[in-house]
Amino acid sequence: MPPYEELDPLLVDHLEHNMGEEDLIAAGHRPEVVRRIVRLVARSEYKRRQAAPTLKVFSRAFGFGWRMPLARG
Repeated sequence: MPPYEELDPLLVDHLEHNMGEEDLIAAGHRPEVVRRIVRLVARSEYKRRQAAPTLKVFSRAFGFGWRMPLARG
């Protein structure tokens, strides 16, 4: 895992700003880190669906409001 100084902005861009791999790389994040983090977030999607309801602390809903696309358009 990269240091938090690198990881946090990447996660904000990916989760809150809905940036995909290409957009994250174009924004200046390291490609190998982007691929790994995006893969890890996608693989852990099922955990969010199993979690109990929680308070919303981000500007974007992370439970039922955040969905991984079934296919890229």
